[in-house]
Amino acid sequence: MATGLDNLWIYTLAEDLEIKVHEATKKFPVDEKYRSIDQLRRSSASVANNIAESYHKRTNKEKDRYLSIAKGEAEETKRNIIKSARKNFIREDEANEIAEKYTVLLKGISAFIHFLILNDESSAKKKPQPKTNNQNQ
Repeated sequence: MATGLDNLWIYTLAEDLEIKVHEATKKFPVDEKYRSIDQLRRSSASVANNIAESYHKRTNKEKDRYLSIAKGEAEETKRNIIKSARKNFIREDEANEIAEKYTVLLKGISAFIHFLILNDESSAKKKPQPKTNNQNQ
């Protein structure tokens, strides 16, 4: 049974996409090992890693920071996958499929950040306001 982070669909999608990118880069030319392959694998892993790191942060501001980094890495990975198809490293249809899933992931991360912001605002409204000394006068 999945618990915690495994229940967060943006994390599981990021993890699945990391595996897809890894598989796709196996087909790249050998001379791209320390360029495109390495960069794509690192950026795709960073998406899932930053979502995971955000999960156990205490404040929503901290969570937002890591989720924003994850969005940047997801966009980088998406763009590099598309460029890889233009360089004929992978098939265009495969690149488009991966890119579309990264678009879904980016929207999901944005929605999660929005949820955290709304949750923060809602919590702030519920907190009792401190009493001032002026009330006794």
